[in-house]
Amino acid sequence: MRTARTLFEKVWDSHTATSRGTRDLLTVDRVLLHDMTSLPAFELLRERNLPVAETGRTLAVIDHTVATAPGRTEETYPVMAPTVRSFRREVIGRGIQLFGLGDPSQGIVHVVAAEQGAILPGMTAVCGDSHTCTNGALGAIAFGIGSTEIAHSLAYQALWLPRPKSLRVTVDGLLNPLVSGKDIALAIISRFSTDGGVGCAVEYAGSAIRRLTVEERMTLCNLSIEFGSRIGLIAPDDAVFSYLEGRPRTPKGAAFDDAVAAWRRLASDDEAPYDKEYSLDASSIAPMVTWGTSPEDAIAVDASIPQLDQARNPAQRSRWERALSYVKLQPGSPMVGTPIDVAFIGSCTNARLSDLRAAARVVKGRKVAQTVRALVVPGSSSVKRQAEAEGLDQIFRSAGFEWHESACSLCVSLGPDVVGRGKRCASTSNRNFENRQGPGSITHLMSPPMVAAAALTGSITDIRSFA
Repeated sequence: MRTARTLFEKVWDSHTATSRGTRDLLTVDRVLLHDMTSLPAFELLRERNLPVAETGRTLAVIDHTVATAPGRTEETYPVMAPTVRSFRREVIGRGIQLFGLGDPSQGIVHVVAAEQGAILPGMTAVCGDSHTCTNGALGAIAFGIGSTEIAHSLAYQALWLPRPKSLRVTVDGLLNPLVSGKDIALAIISRFSTDGGVGCAVEYAGSAIRRLTVEERMTLCNLSIEFGSRIGLIAPDDAVFSYLEGRPRTPKGAAFDDAVAAWRRLASDDEAPYDKEYSLDASSIAPMVTWGTSPEDAIAVDASIPQLDQARNPAQRSRWERALSYVKLQPGSPMVGTPIDVAFIGSCTNARLSDLRAAARVVKGRKVAQTVRALVVPGSSSVKRQAEAEGLDQIFRSAGFEWHESACSLCVSLGPDVVGRGKRCASTSNRNFENRQGPGSITHLMSPPMVAAAALTGSITDIRSFA
């Protein structure tokens, strides 16, 4: 074992029970479950007559397939109601804690896990969802897995995995005050591509990263999978320790102080080598927006869509042509002024309290454009209550936004919320794939303030010039 190690290596090594060739048996501290991907895992457990090894290390939420309209129940969306009922029965029957509809802590799995203190620095966590990497913002190794791997994790609390390579992305300098963690993520992906992190665990470092709030770090780590990496993480610091203190599943009193002392040792050693390194100047990052059908298709909001002859190779040119045909835009055209039909503030990427506050500051005292349907879907019921206590819901409602219950909603459109065929959505979510927000939908990813500005003007707007 090397003397100087990265944060990733310290956590991975401490959870490696044994190794065989290029694969390690990684012990799993936390298994997260949601209603969309877990039922096949339970079926596999049943076929093999296997119990859940440690129910106390597992938590479950209902988030992906349910309605978000006020007053919703499990039956509001009848298409997926049988799935939700089956999931609830499986989880409760096996003694796993469930944050279901009506629970005061219900919400999107990657929001709830952090709120509960279920993910702590130095932990390993898995979930049947690719955006599990969100939790790496707390200094944990967290990643998405398939349904078969969920079953193995539940039964054995361990997984055989190939050891990823290490990649450090350093962002130094000062950000424009209107540039956020979302913009950093899109800038990284657009510059280094959606393949830039393939096969790697990516650690975000640098002065600009250290100045991000914990919730902005979650946004950045959330988009690691769009960078090609299953694992994205940031060294824990005082901001993380303050965020975690007092949460339901965190240690208390002297035990918390002891935990913090151990967590401080998780930072990468100064001389630790990385397999790959990228860097960005924070001052060069502008508010970003996507123009195509991949998070890689992102540009500064005041820039124009690239010309086809700017493609790196024929394959990229062909993909750009298809993307532009799908989104009904032209090479060289500006993004500012592109009309939108829907504005969505939500998802595990950008629906935490700080995101809603940032959007509300833009919205306050203004009105949504008459041509736009605008909705806010808080990341959890806790976020919703806190926002209501601050009066944020009234700011949004007065402006013409819909105020919804917590769930995944328009991020993935597995429930009744859809953008509509041919409709264009300004979205705080994480993917702008074809049909992602419903059949024929067109998605432009951006930060919460940018979505708020687009909702008010009826078109994509540079938040820096918004008045």
